[in-house]
Amino acid sequence: MLLIQALSVLPTLLTISALPQHQKAFEIKHELRLIQTSDSAPPQWVPEDEIVKMQTKGIKFMDITEFPDLGKINSKRYTIAKTKFPEHLNYQKEVNTAIANISTEYMEENLRAFIGFNTRYYKSSTGQQSGEWLFELVKATCIGNPNISVTQFHHSWRQHSIIAKIPGSKSESIVIVGAHQDSANLFFPGHKAAPGADDDASGTVTILEALRALVSVGFQPEKTVEFHWYSAEEAGLLGSQAVFSKYERKNKDVVAFLQQDMTGYIQKTLESGKSESVGVITDFVHKGLTDFIKTIITEYCMVPFVETKCGYACSDHASASKAGYPSAFVIESDFKDSNPNIHTIGDTIDKLSFDHMKEHTKLTIGFVVELSHI
Repeated sequence: MLLIQALSVLPTLLTISALPQHQKAFEIKHELRLIQTSDSAPPQWVPEDEIVKMQTKGIKFMDITEFPDLGKINSKRYTIAKTKFPEHLNYQKEVNTAIANISTEYMEENLRAFIGFNTRYYKSSTGQQSGEWLFELVKATCIGNPNISVTQFHHSWRQHSIIAKIPGSKSESIVIVGAHQDSANLFFPGHKAAPGADDDASGTVTILEALRALVSVGFQPEKTVEFHWYSAEEAGLLGSQAVFSKYERKNKDVVAFLQQDMTGYIQKTLESGKSESVGVITDFVHKGLTDFIKTIITEYCMVPFVETKCGYACSDHASASKAGYPSAFVIESDFKDSNPNIHTIGDTIDKLSFDHMKEHTKLTIGFVVELSHI
């Protein structure tokens, strides 16, 4: 606990000292990147500066330059339609014990610290520093269980991804929850401030708090459980593609993946006269797993779910899906009511509800515990 609190002062100090160096660290170039914007259309080579323009227009894509073969192995090995998930829940006592240990105070404290970096853009020095800071925080969170390993997954760019692994007592099959740690201001990526409080510091601390709550009650899964924090989601899902490319090559058995991206904004929902709810994405996901997510929300959350869509490659679950693994994605609301301030300097903490983030944390815990025991 004390180490987590002590770590919270680091971002401001690192950011202040690193800004001049950071501003000279890189620039958007005319390098060609291989971009895919749908499952049906062929990928195209696009200059890097044009990709930024695509993002400002809301065009979703995967940058497959480094990972053109993602899914080619598992497309033959996995038959997604045959994957089955429970219709009924069986571990309510264990889940509720962990839920009782959720702290919105820790969530707010960690999120305030995480957004203290000027930007978490994947190519920037502060993006690298924020990744290092988060890595130390995840390690501190897991210190109560020596069996948990916390590792950096390094990339060809500055910011690494992070993986916390809780080994299963009976199986090496893996249940994964993920979020992305990077942020970007699309008007001047890497240079203009990008607090990314909702996108996706909210998801980052949501799954971190789920991990902390599980560690605090001595959680021992039968299947292996992993928590992932991906780099470079904003650049075309680069970090998650790298991870799942490796998992696919190593023939790892990922039985389910859940992405938490933007978990704290409910203002637009309430202003529209709607009830607070968890948005369950229904397009480009695994239907059986998505139905299971609805069951989890109904059992463990104090708010209902609303079905919604977000389009092709809208977050890191798309990398898991492309690799042949069953994936699901939840968001803070109906997609049309989600945070309009993302990718700008206005994505700030004052617009978030930590009580709503707590509901996403409950969902994460329920997902992990229920699936790790079957």
